[in-house]
This record gives sequence, C-alpha cells and structure tokens, in this order.
Amino acid sequence: MVRKLIGIDLGGTTTKLAFLTDSGEILDKWAITTDVSANGENIVPNIINSIAKKMEDSDHKIDDFIGIGMGTPGSVNREEGTVIGAYNLNWKTTQHIKDQIEKALGLPFALDNDANVASLGEYWKGAGSKDSDVVFVTLGTGVGGGVIVNGELAHGVNGGAGEIGHITVEPGGFECTCGKRGCLEQYASATGVVKVAKNLSSEFTGQSRLKEMINSGEEVTSKVVFFLADNGDIFANQVVDHVCYYLGLALANVGNTLNPDNIVIGGGVSNAGNTLLQPTTKYFQENAFRPVRDSTKIRLAQLGNDAGVIGAGSLALRNINK
Repeated sequence: MVRKLIGIDLGGTTTKLAFLTDSGEILDKWAITTDVSANGENIVPNIINSIAKKMEDSDHKIDDFIGIGMGTPGSVNREEGTVIGAYNLNWKTTQHIKDQIEKALGLPFALDNDANVASLGEYWKGAGSKDSDVVFVTLGTGVGGGVIVNGELAHGVNGGAGEIGHITVEPGGFECTCGKRGCLEQYASATGVVKVAKNLSSEFTGQSRLKEMINSGEEVTSKVVFFLADNGDIFANQVVDHVCYYLGLALANVGNTLNPDNIVIGGGVSNAGNTLLQPTTKYFQENAFRPVRDSTKIRLAQLGNDAGVIGAGSLALRNINK
C-alpha cells in the first residue's frame, strides 16, 4: 500500500491542499478561500472540513494517510504547533493549530513557516533536488527565504534563519513593515518593484509607457514592469536593472555566508524568467567572493504554485521519520 501524505499551504487569500504519495507525487489537489473574518477563527475548521469532505468524495480513508504537514505565515512554534502574528490571517493571538488538526483527523501533524515549507518542496522535487545545500528565495507580495544545509532546514536560535527579505540592501532606504529601513523586501517583492519604479520615475525624462502609466495614475504591477522591459521600454529596463542589482547584492551576501550549491528564486516575481535571472546573476557575480561565484549557481524555481503543498508533504514525512 502506498503511504499517503496531506499537504496544506495556508495563504492570506487562498489555502491550497493536496494528497500526495510518500515519494512526493501529487494525487489530488484543490484550493479553498481563506476566511479571515472573526479573527481568523474559521480558518482551521474550514481546512479540517475540506480534508474530510475530499476524503469522502475521493474514496480515501484516514487509514490511507500517515501524516499532515502545513506551511503558514506568521511566527511558528514548531514544537507546540502554534502560530502567532500572522496579520494577513487576522491571527493576532496564539493559534493552537496542531492540537485542533490532530484531534479532528487523528494524524501526526507538523507545522513550519510558509517560506521554509516552499523551500522543502523545491528541495524535494524541484530545482534543488540534486543538492544537499540550497538556499531558496521567494519573491511574492513580500520576500521570504529558506536555508537547507546538509539536507536539513536551518531555523536559527529564534526561528529567524532564512529571513533574506530583511537583508539591508540600501542603508536608510525605504521603510519596511518590519520597522527597519532598506530591506530587500522593499525593492524586490512585487510591491517593491512598483515602489522602485515610482521612485525613479521623476528622474526619467525620455519616452516611456511605464512613466506615462505612473504619471496618469494607471495601475502598475511588477508584471507590467517586466512585460514593458521585455518589450524595449527604456525606463522599465532601468527599473528592472535597479531591482536586480539589489537582489544580486543580497544573494551574493547569502552566497558568501553559506556557499550553497544553488540559490533558487521562486514566487510570482520569478515568472519574469530570464529578464530577472540574467541581470541578477550578473550582479551576484560582481559581488560574490570568487570561490563562491565559481561554485554557487542562481536558478529559477520549477514547481510554481505546487511548491507549498509538496513541501508540506515533505514536512509531514520528515516529522514521521524523525
């Protein structure tokens, strides 16, 4: 009998769920809306009900499964299986997730930070699957990261390992939601790219569709910036170059500290592909120590939106095999 796993990727708007084999193949995947009303008190019950219903509809039994893993925003206590400070979920107080899910479903449950869990997914089945030392960076609404050393996630003494989004790339720069200034997150996240564009637009005097859009108050997204750059907009290319400079600098600092086999870039912004990868790699190489530059590669993630649920499956398996 194939031992099966349940993976949960909890996000601020959508929760993705999957049934997987113990070798990481997705058997069934689906998504539900994350209900953040009433201080997020419906989130975990909705997840439990959705899993139970999916089992019923697909003729699975609890006995087919060996464990559940979940990635979540916020500060995670892995031993207790609790989360606090996930503000996009309205979780301001400690949430006892492990207790609720284990009690309802009767399976061993493991919990970790969402960026760490997505990292496990790419490490298990994606762009990092051939190596034992890999760093993952997710460029989404924010910038997250995960560090895997000798096949194990690094958490640090207070869970702060892998906070690549809070590497300072511009001392005294844009104010970050974390309270400090000049964090990578403020320059290379989806919102950061737009912030860089708006900040630079006043200095640009040439013809540019991107500048026109900013001046006329049209909605500008990171996707638009990269699209226009791809299509020859000079100002959009300047913005992308700025963003990639900051990203390459931060990744060089990570490389100089850890010298991993690969640094893997994922998240929505990474959909820009080579338009992001090539200049980032150039600035990485300019700022990396030569032995690091010659051995650490920058790569794009491969799993897309499935990284979180696959990583959550991996987390469940590691928890059982401990």
